[in-house]
Amino acid sequence: MKPVVLFFAMLLCWQGVQAGDDEQNNADKYGYFIANNRKQTRIPFQLHSNLIIVPVRINNSDTLHFILDTGVSSVIITDPTAVRRQPLRFTRKVKLSGAGEGGQLMASVAIDNELRMGQMQATHQNIVVLDDDILRLSEYVGVPVHGIFGYDVFSNFVVTIDFQRRELVLNNPKNYRYRRSHGSRYPISIQDTKPYTDVMALLEGGKTLPIRVVIDTGAGHALLINRSNGDDIRLPDKVIRAQLGRGLSGVINGSLGRIEKIRLGSFEMANVVASFPDSTSFGFRIAEHAAERNGNLGCEILRRFKVTFNYHDKYMVLKPVKRILKQSFEHDMSGLELKARGTNFRNYYIEKVIEDSPAGRSGLKDGDEILYINNTSASDLNVSDIYKMLQKGEGKEINILVRRNGSIVFAQFALKRMI
Repeated sequence: MKPVVLFFAMLLCWQGVQAGDDEQNNADKYGYFIANNRKQTRIPFQLHSNLIIVPVRINNSDTLHFILDTGVSSVIITDPTAVRRQPLRFTRKVKLSGAGEGGQLMASVAIDNELRMGQMQATHQNIVVLDDDILRLSEYVGVPVHGIFGYDVFSNFVVTIDFQRRELVLNNPKNYRYRRSHGSRYPISIQDTKPYTDVMALLEGGKTLPIRVVIDTGAGHALLINRSNGDDIRLPDKVIRAQLGRGLSGVINGSLGRIEKIRLGSFEMANVVASFPDSTSFGFRIAEHAAERNGNLGCEILRRFKVTFNYHDKYMVLKPVKRILKQSFEHDMSGLELKARGTNFRNYYIEKVIEDSPAGRSGLKDGDEILYINNTSASDLNVSDIYKMLQKGEGKEINILVRRNGSIVFAQFALKRMI
């Protein structure tokens, strides 16, 4: 897992569960709103591995941490221990499926819950609770992650994501007015709870190839390309095999390569690192709708803008952050894939060492526990800090002290761009 390719786009396979179950009193309205009849509210968020982590409370719970995903159709509790003390009203079992090479997950539906995210509230809501924390998202993101949600937030409010301030701004759609100072406006369409745009193109070899993409804040990568429905989309000449991330059905494997240039609206970005998932990893549910899209646009690109989503009026607004827009797209230059464990997710273990990579040639092995990186204690760093150290500055020397089977081992290597 690398921060620029983390992928949590979810598809749900429901068995008779809808937002308005017949267990609900039809006369009892429910919905999302801003408390005290306010027109706007601001909510701080954390950005880890290019994922937006927001504070959420379920009923009387402590503050939980959720990934905000533009297209997830339901509130999903991925860590069931987070709500174990809540008196939830479970009604039935469901099966969930999505991207990844594994099978379906079992979950339970709980009705009539209250959600709070800052001054935003939602009453009488269904939530889906996984039977087990199979995804173990916290280990990949490096901070506690208890669930995923998003579509209901985006469909009920005009949502501005300010990546520089680490702040969400929610506006009542009736009160929001677009101004040119907000940025450039582009059309989107909402299908199966997901936002699509047709204002993107690949530019290679003097040719322009328009593509249709899902805008996916639940993906940490820059761009994921689905080649199954387009012979015109070729795999780059130089690629590396990698674990691209995780979906509801498990690990997503595939290749990473660079695209010469992309255009998003009127903005162009060069030498973009793109993910090309294997067809088996992309999942049967996604394959069913392959003709509808060519890929997913993730937060490694979105974070270069101040982004506003208006699902109600079907457009998005992009305001570039010029110094960020010009940043190069980089991938890990070490060959290490890590997992975070421990009480505060500050104990780091090497999950995989890519063969013939700088880290691999240094003698590092799967299962090594990282103690120090360049004389800095690993416990003083988060996952994003570590990956930043390992993907910037080709030729930079990296010194790593690890614990292996009770012994202390020192390794040294120079970062090298592999794609």
